[in-house]
Amino acid sequence: MGLKDDLERYREVGEQRRQDLSEFIQYGDLGNSRPDEVKIPIKIVDLPEFAYDQRDKGGVGQGEGAQPGDPVGQPQPQPQPGDGDEEGEPGEEGAEHEYYEMDPEEFAQELDEELGLDLEPKGKKVVEEIEGDFTDITRTGPSSTLDFERLFKEGLKRKLAMDFDENYVKEALKIDGWGPSKVFTWARENNIPVSKAWIDEAYEEIPRDERTTWKSLEDMEANVEETDVPARIRRDGVDQIPFRREDERYRYPEIVEKRERNVVVVNIRDVSGSMRQKKRELVERTFTPLDWYLQGKYDNAEFVYIAHDADAWEVERDEFFGIRSGGGTRISSAYELAKRILEEEYPWAEWNRYVFAAGDSENSSNDTEDNVIPLMDQIPANLHAYVETQPSGNAINATHAEEVGRHFGEDSDEVAVAYVTSPDDVVDAIYTILSTEEQ
Repeated sequence: MGLKDDLERYREVGEQRRQDLSEFIQYGDLGNSRPDEVKIPIKIVDLPEFAYDQRDKGGVGQGEGAQPGDPVGQPQPQPQPGDGDEEGEPGEEGAEHEYYEMDPEEFAQELDEELGLDLEPKGKKVVEEIEGDFTDITRTGPSSTLDFERLFKEGLKRKLAMDFDENYVKEALKIDGWGPSKVFTWARENNIPVSKAWIDEAYEEIPRDERTTWKSLEDMEANVEETDVPARIRRDGVDQIPFRREDERYRYPEIVEKRERNVVVVNIRDVSGSMRQKKRELVERTFTPLDWYLQGKYDNAEFVYIAHDADAWEVERDEFFGIRSGGGTRISSAYELAKRILEEEYPWAEWNRYVFAAGDSENSSNDTEDNVIPLMDQIPANLHAYVETQPSGNAINATHAEEVGRHFGEDSDEVAVAYVTSPDDVVDAIYTILSTEEQ
């Protein structure tokens, strides 16, 4: 095994020892990742390397910065415990980290496995119409697309329906006292598809002395056995199939609409004075994996970030999780802005929509019942979700999540409500949201 093989083996071991996905979501450093690249820390596995024997301090090799001809100096002393650098104290220097990198699609697959989910994205916007298999049928078309198999089957069915045992009917014409009219009546009663003209012509061909061969119908049936159509075809084959113009059908390709799986995720966050750092961190820890997951599931994902106190405004992702104001709280202002943005830029017919909001459930009086809930009803979306972040438990006036949950019900497949009091609750909250959408 060479050094390259060793390196690859150690790399595989390192990937196997990367941080567990749930542990990473709950406690890991999400800030090292980018929207299109998730970086999960792995426990360092030291790779083999060459090292000089510290007992041998001599040697004539050139050190860093040495020039040819410089005298060979004495080896420099090794750093001792307690030695610090000029700007830091011992222990402040961070250790070197390595990461297992995955794109959002791989992250979504692993999160599905972790949570036992399998969200199937819906195609929305038609981006292309293509010709599929020749599965559709029309009554007209070029001869090259004539469905001959169908035509043959229709003709064969007609052959089976129209054919009859001619010899058997001719024997009936030989019954004493029966003529063409009597035989025609008998044939109709026995569902034999023979015409009166055929019977008349066949009767004329029978010699007169044979027209009294049988004394009665019972006499004939006792001596002559009727052969059914399938048996005759197996015995004699088919000379001709009665095709008709109305049996013709022409194949043409099914038109398949290729739909792009577009998604827009609206993230709403309360930035009022009550949303302190721990609450903000819980929002980030919940929303960031949801963003990665949906980006990995859809062909085209766009994100809208709305911050609000008593008023609402759109922000960039970089400032979304850190911004804080000193104002009051009116959650409906964020939904009013979200409704306007979605209607103007992301029509429901072309975009899958997710509206995720988070805060500490504190809201101005009656705003939830009078404004927020009606707005949620007015905004078509795959899923609405509200995440309450209260590290110290529910505050007395933190009732927004409870009101939303009570209005839409626990079994709603369009609205999810989750509660996060610590990082331990984050994975359960994500499961609550995504499992509601899966329904």
